Amino acid sequence: MSYYKNKTVFITGATRGIGKAIGIRLASEGANIVVTGKSSVPHPKLEGTIHSSAEEMIKAGGNALAVEMDVRDEAQVVHAVNLAGKTFGGIDILINNASAINLQDTEHLEMKRFDLMHQVNVRGTYMTSKYCIPHLKGSENPHILNLSPPLNFEAKWFGPHLGYSMAKYGMSLCVLGMSEELKKYDIAVNALWPVTTIGTAAVRNLLGGEEIVRRSRKPQILADAAYYVLQKNSSKATGNYFTDEAVLAEAGIHDLDPYSIEPGSDLIPDFFI
Repeated sequence: MSYYKNKTVFITGATRGIGKAIGIRLASEGANIVVTGKSSVPHPKLEGTIHSSAEEMIKAGGNALAVEMDVRDEAQVVHAVNLAGKTFGGIDILINNASAINLQDTEHLEMKRFDLMHQVNVRGTYMTSKYCIPHLKGSENPHILNLSPPLNFEAKWFGPHLGYSMAKYGMSLCVLGMSEELKKYDIAVNALWPVTTIGTAAVRNLLGGEEIVRRSRKPQILADAAYYVLQKNSSKATGNYFTDEAVLAEAGIHDLDPYSIEPGSDLIPDFFI
């Protein structure tokens, strides 16, 4: 029997990209996936909805619950978390994937864009974790996994896009603090980050279009890395800032070319690496 059979995984931002890829990967092992996001109806510029993603996860072999949830809205987060716990009898894993990105410098970044990044990335991660903790306490091997970078306080990571860097590092600070705070419950709190850019809608629409996507990896590399991280002993493997390449190397996977969108291309290093 698969480790993930009947495990319940709550994912923020699971409609597309990395969150969806992780959901499908774990669903293929028999997991229950709670698919959350704002896209309950088709968007003219973005592929998929929470419902279409949930259908794909069911086809992959798991169970899925689609819940419309704006990660900035406390009432919606509380409702989604409680519904997940009631539907599946608990929550074993929380994946804080939902993020907003804007790479403008301080002079040009509008405050509403700054606020959005901090509301989604930092507050959303903190709040969803807060309300999942009571449910995670009941799991045999509970994990929180944030899609955020290793903490590295060098000026070069902040100067070009301070607002975004602060918001992503806020997610990583949640790992630092919560991993220590939740040791008493044996709840693991870790981060996972890609070594290269990942070909998602955000990269295509915000970071330079098809050329960057062509030189990126597929979201599946993070899905496979998460698959290994989330099986680790939660009482021991906590407070780590994992990279996808390091996790897969530990699992004996060294040929990463199949993850490239265009195999053999010159891959672009991700931010913060």
